[in-house]
Amino acid sequence: MTAPRAWLIWTIGIFAYLVAVSQRTSFGVVGLEATERFHAGASAISFFTVLQLLVYAGLQIPVGLLVDRFGSRAMIAGGAVLMGLGQLQLAFADTIPGGVAGRVLVGAGDAMTFISVIRLIPLWFAPARVPLVTQLTGMSGQLGQLFSVLPFAFVLHSFGWTSGFLMLAGMAGMAVVLVLVLLKDHPPGAPAPQAQQGLKATGASLARAWRQPGTRLGMWSHFTIQFSGTVFAMTWGYPFLISGQGLDAGTVAGLMTLYVAAAMAVGPFIGQFVSRHPLRRSTMVLLIAGATAAAWAAVLLMPGRSPLWLLACLVVVLAIGGPGSMIGFDFARTFNPAHRIGTATGIVNVGGFIAALVAIFLIGLVLDVLLASGYSGGVLYGLEPFRIALSVQFLLLGFGAAMTVVCRRKVRRQMAAQGVVVPPLLRAMAQQRRANQRRRPSVSKDRAGKD
Repeated sequence: MTAPRAWLIWTIGIFAYLVAVSQRTSFGVVGLEATERFHAGASAISFFTVLQLLVYAGLQIPVGLLVDRFGSRAMIAGGAVLMGLGQLQLAFADTIPGGVAGRVLVGAGDAMTFISVIRLIPLWFAPARVPLVTQLTGMSGQLGQLFSVLPFAFVLHSFGWTSGFLMLAGMAGMAVVLVLVLLKDHPPGAPAPQAQQGLKATGASLARAWRQPGTRLGMWSHFTIQFSGTVFAMTWGYPFLISGQGLDAGTVAGLMTLYVAAAMAVGPFIGQFVSRHPLRRSTMVLLIAGATAAAWAAVLLMPGRSPLWLLACLVVVLAIGGPGSMIGFDFARTFNPAHRIGTATGIVNVGGFIAALVAIFLIGLVLDVLLASGYSGGVLYGLEPFRIALSVQFLLLGFGAAMTVVCRRKVRRQMAAQGVVVPPLLRAMAQQRRANQRRRPSVSKDRAGKD
């Protein structure tokens, strides 16, 4: 596990993950163009992303099993091939079935990437470095979204639909070459991890991971705080800001860049909080969920169009949900044995993407219903229709928060049976203040003695 070689392997994996994120979020900036190209309504456009996310979520657990059997190198390269084929299909598609087929391939390839990259980390890095490198992985992947917002959007608007998606296909091809040439599954001489043998053992491992309350707490945490940012970045944020809020493309690109920058900036702080206060992870999840609901309420209830500063606040809050959702994977890691972490991680990762695809579809459906009813005045992506359609997110936020609280109670009962009692937050804060006050006199005496 020599440092230079390990960081090279990680860099190749990160590039593949960055490519996957750029492929995943590329459709978020083409909503208006896709409506014209495919002569489709909001429900049909949302179906592109819904089906893509459905494929992604549905493959998480099978991919976790396959990567244990075939290794990260084969799975990452195979995923990049599928994403490249999907973008090639989409580049020349001019019908809804053709476009949907392309997004299905993109979703399948994307599903094979993240878990495979995460699996490389404990094989190439010392255990003490694994949490840090995992956080860096999540942060670095955000750059892929920045690529889809800036270079891809520029090529799309300057040279057309086909040129933009051909560029994305070329990126996927580059990832295939780099992975096959440079990436290795484990350090030279190290034994390859042993996968579960047989369907019976695999099924038993999956059942045990699901029965663990900590796994379900991670899944509902991911469900609650990851989906709103995904909905915004992948599908409805761009049309909402352009058509609903009346911003120009340059300003929207700036807000999307802020989204990526904020997610990267806040990641280390969340990671530090989790490492210092592991008993308060679910509290952080609920606080982020509350902040997300408050930010959306402020924007959607604002009379007329929102000021730019308020939209920027919304973008920052949504960005926090990305690194915040990584707390779900920390639950999977700490409440499952090492041989079951991959399966538990797949279960957790399903949560946020299931919520996202439900929200994306419902928003598109509501927009189409409002258009058909005449409420929107013949404007599909107007501000008033968006106010109603985007409000469906409150239902998912409330449901996810409630399930998080239910699972947290089960986890804490399990911990109490093992002798670990989580004190109420206010009592813990009061105890911390008293402890700090007891330390201060000794610190003052030490300083006086030195003076």
